Amino acid sequence: METKKSLSNWLVASDIDGTLNNKLRRLPERNEKAIKKFVEMGGRFTLASGRNPQSMEKHFRRLPIAGTPAVVINGAGLYDFQKNEMIYFSAMSDEGMSLAIEAAKKFPAVDVIVVAKDIIYITGTGWFGKMFVAADKLAHKHIKDIDDVPKENWGKVIFSGLPMHISKVKKHFESMQDPDLTLMSSSIASFEILARNTHKGTAVLKLAEILGIEPSHTGAIGDYFNDFDMLKTVGVPACCGQAPKELKDIAEFVACHCNGGAVADFLEYIESKEL
Repeated sequence: METKKSLSNWLVASDIDGTLNNKLRRLPERNEKAIKKFVEMGGRFTLASGRNPQSMEKHFRRLPIAGTPAVVINGAGLYDFQKNEMIYFSAMSDEGMSLAIEAAKKFPAVDVIVVAKDIIYITGTGWFGKMFVAADKLAHKHIKDIDDVPKENWGKVIFSGLPMHISKVKKHFESMQDPDLTLMSSSIASFEILARNTHKGTAVLKLAEILGIEPSHTGAIGDYFNDFDMLKTVGVPACCGQAPKELKDIAEFVACHCNGGAVADFLEYIESKEL
């Protein structure tokens, strides 16, 4: 019994695509077994993703982690899949929403996707936005003019389009003087904004506080720049072997490539620190 409780003071969060899953978006058996062992030893494991609850659910429920809320919408929310409710939400301010609307009008070639607390709104032509919601058949509304999107409980806003257009959107926001926002590069074809001081890392620490776990005993693993703030925030940061150099430079532990079971590598490292 004592051995099973030996990791009860740990919370570990993992990104999904390119971290928990391999490049084919499949869960390596090695990761599945390692998570099961970690949880049996008392550890708390969860997922941290840009996905909303509907998109994350299938990934979450296949793991033995139902008792630990998930970090959703890149840290804007904590979702309890046992209760099927958002237990924490960091909404964008009026200023943040206004800056998003201003940018949407300045860059009409870019689709703007508003991920609100309970629904997704696609604005603009909708071509990129429809690709965003198609894979997981996400509940959404297509509202051509962003001015008509209800201005409440915006978790994040995604600017999606051709790389040359997204580059201009990124420069637009990065040129602002202290906006009431968090800026995040999620891919060459998308750029995201959230409320100030809102990212996966702040949500992981909020979850740790709820669970009564010390910040020094929080760990996280990711593979791309949208995981950077999370790795800088947690007690024990880790990244996959294929991650950019910038992530490796701040990681305490560099795991194997995601195809080889990077999460298993990291959980074994946590266990070696504690046992």
